[in-house]
Amino acid sequence: MKPFMDKDFLLSTDMAKTLFHDYAAKVPILDYHCHINPQEIFEDRKFENITQVWLGGDHYKWRQMRSNGVDEKYITGDASDREKFQKWAETMPKLIGNPLYHWSHLELKKYFGYDGYLNGDTAEEVWNLCNAKLQEDSMTVRNIIRQSNVTLICTTDDPVDTLEWHQKIAADDTFDVQVLPAWRPDKAMNVEKPTYAEYIAKLSEVSGIEIKDFASLKAALENRMDYFAANGCSVSDHALEYVMYAPASEAELDAIMAKSLKGESISKEEELKYKTEFMLFVAKQYNKRGWVMQLHYGCKRDNNAFMFEKLGADTGFDCINNYAPSAQMADFLNALSATDEIPKTIIYSLNPVDNASIGTIIGCFQSKVPGKIQQGSAWWFNDHKVGMTDQMTSLANLGCLGNFIGMLTDSRSFLSYTRHEYFRRILCELIGGWVENGEYPADMKSLKEIIEGISYYNAVKYFGFNL
Repeated sequence: MKPFMDKDFLLSTDMAKTLFHDYAAKVPILDYHCHINPQEIFEDRKFENITQVWLGGDHYKWRQMRSNGVDEKYITGDASDREKFQKWAETMPKLIGNPLYHWSHLELKKYFGYDGYLNGDTAEEVWNLCNAKLQEDSMTVRNIIRQSNVTLICTTDDPVDTLEWHQKIAADDTFDVQVLPAWRPDKAMNVEKPTYAEYIAKLSEVSGIEIKDFASLKAALENRMDYFAANGCSVSDHALEYVMYAPASEAELDAIMAKSLKGESISKEEELKYKTEFMLFVAKQYNKRGWVMQLHYGCKRDNNAFMFEKLGADTGFDCINNYAPSAQMADFLNALSATDEIPKTIIYSLNPVDNASIGTIIGCFQSKVPGKIQQGSAWWFNDHKVGMTDQMTSLANLGCLGNFIGMLTDSRSFLSYTRHEYFRRILCELIGGWVENGEYPADMKSLKEIIEGISYYNAVKYFGFNL
């Protein structure tokens, strides 16, 4: 029996061990998509206790605590941080096979030097150990990032954001990790939401352009893209409930906007027309500017209306949507291809059944740049051993795995960088197994390039970051 989480964790063959220890483990981390707060980086926050850094805002953990029957008081309620940590510790042993069990113990090992395992009985020991460690200067936010060997971070930012914290970080010569904004214009696209008019008023204010129709909306967005670009942005990100392709005239778009701005409801057809033209516009802007476009879809959000009313979005009540929009995605990219205006694009689906369709779609539109159209890493509910293995195997079967840009953190926690180690171990186990099975030669020069590329260097080249 192998020891729990030893140096060869998840690595079962000699080749897998060589690929991980000699190559994957030695390259830095490029965090090109996450949800961490740049203000906390600038202020170099020091956390008071492990609950703050582990359970605050982590809806992955919240879901599992609810699954274990934990009262909401100990999850998002007014229980003490110590009580909340105890309930999480008591939940942990039940999570056999869940990536949270692995992630949590990887974090305990890397950042706190703890080699045991967390449960209700060890909670007090772990609580005291972690809290003492968190008071050390080595565990401020900036030093956690440094010891994680991170070279660059892209946060997630709305077009109306001031980006003041990015500016302050950039002006601070004492921190050598780049922290760049990423453009996330979902609120400007969500014409069907009751908050649309209020948001458009804010966008008008910050851009200095009165938005009264689709033409002025585009002008305001271009204004803000210029501002983001001046602050180092070269990456966009979109959360799409649907991948749509329903073209519309400018007059139709103006009428749709007018209804929404007056607080009137719009039809699903009107919503799709607006969102289609919105996405075509921004995609062409990304292409012109050399930005990367990330498209996330396949999520049915804000289920459990009772809890959503109490807690709001991003609190653990989203699920996989079985909608499979392969034809619409192909039509969307085809419309951009007609005028040669497809930007570098990364496509993620929350539904794993979309792996094969994405693999075939991206092959239709590759050109000029290695892996210009990417299938994104296994995302959210899929970032576990099976999900990652399936995503990479499908991409290898249908595309060019050697050009894959690899893992992203997609987290609100500064301790989540161990997810890159987890991904890299799974990557090396997969490819190492192919070599051991005679499906790929033991060509160490090529294997080194593949492993280091997927782990880090492919993303550096793809995004064009100056590192």
